[in-house]
Amino acid sequence: MKQTSFVTEKEAEKAVIVGVQIGTESDWEAEQTLNELEQLASTAGAEVIDRVSQRLSKPNVRTFIGPGKAEEIFETAKSAGADIVFFDVDLSPSQQKNLEDIMTNIKILDRTGLILDIFAQHARSAEGKLQVELAQMNYILPRLKGMWGHLERLSGGIGTRGPTRGPGETQLESDKRMIRKSIQRLTNEIEELKKNRAVQRQRRQKQGIFNVSLVGYTNAGKSTLLNALTGAGVLVEDKLFATLESTTRKLSVAHRKEVVLSDTVGFIKKLPHQLVAAFRSTLDEVRMADLLLHVVDAGHPRMEGQIKAVEDVLAKLDADEKPQILLFNKIDLLDDADLERIKRVYPGSVLVSALKGTGLEGIQEAIERELRKRTVRLHLLIPYTKGAFLQRLYGTGTIISETHTAEGTELVVDMPEGDLDEYAQFEHGGS
Repeated sequence: MKQTSFVTEKEAEKAVIVGVQIGTESDWEAEQTLNELEQLASTAGAEVIDRVSQRLSKPNVRTFIGPGKAEEIFETAKSAGADIVFFDVDLSPSQQKNLEDIMTNIKILDRTGLILDIFAQHARSAEGKLQVELAQMNYILPRLKGMWGHLERLSGGIGTRGPTRGPGETQLESDKRMIRKSIQRLTNEIEELKKNRAVQRQRRQKQGIFNVSLVGYTNAGKSTLLNALTGAGVLVEDKLFATLESTTRKLSVAHRKEVVLSDTVGFIKKLPHQLVAAFRSTLDEVRMADLLLHVVDAGHPRMEGQIKAVEDVLAKLDADEKPQILLFNKIDLLDDADLERIKRVYPGSVLVSALKGTGLEGIQEAIERELRKRTVRLHLLIPYTKGAFLQRLYGTGTIISETHTAEGTELVVDMPEGDLDEYAQFEHGGS
């Protein structure tokens, strides 16, 4: 089965967005969350024409929002000529079907479905497309039955193009089997790619290469930062999830030491679990990194909430205990008072503007400090007949002193702990 694309090239669909305040969430937090939903909708290609919100003590089992509110939203959407209603929550398959029964001839899409739609548009590499398709299949499968009658009444666009083909119980079961087979095939293909990534990581580890991963909320400026540090030429757009593919480049720091720097897919609040699972092979770059550079949009009004959202995703990846440096990006948008507050609240963080190229040296210095924590200092004597060992040491170690003697090259070097066994034979005074 080809990758499912929920998006058509038609004129922008008109959308109503719906936010839900549950419990003690403040009006300001709810407004910011709804702003993010509007940005997601725009990224997917929709034109937001109205916004609705409701405060609930707990979700309604049948429709999440109250049924009366659902009728009110339907009337609002109809009168405004809306094609689709986006909900800033995850709806169960039955809740989505019940809402579709109320809002006839209008598409309903929850937060996960919307994010999957954006990923489907932005996936470029073969691996990225496979991962998005797997996430879509896992999302569609439990909703398949409820989609039948509703999709018959709709004409395509965001959230409607999938593996369904027509009504009938027999056909429904056939499509379920087809999707399950697709899930198994995609899982197997992604597993093979995961093995290839693992081989590449093992090769880097054997070479003593220090692996650094850029992580952060979507649109925090990770790709801009990667370009500024390495000249990678990665696509940069002011959109959510503009970059889905992992890009790896070498970064030179002091004493000829090279590290590998990887950009990863951006995180977001309530990142769909289907995507976390499907992108596991890509996100393993984060889990296996020696150091995480957590890029933060310093000018965003929900900066603290975005930091927390990234930490939550890292915890899901079992990467929350990794050494981490906070990088506050876009400082060119801040005044002196904001900068001083960040320095006070987040001591040890690095303040940069990837766009302006300011503060980049602070990143390299921070990486160097981490490198020094992971190295040991040795006094070595490497015979001239073992030149390959010496050349490799230039790339993986930090040379403190170097002298050429009759017996060979004598060095004092800070080197990765992982290389100790290999270079023990050359310790000065040893055999």
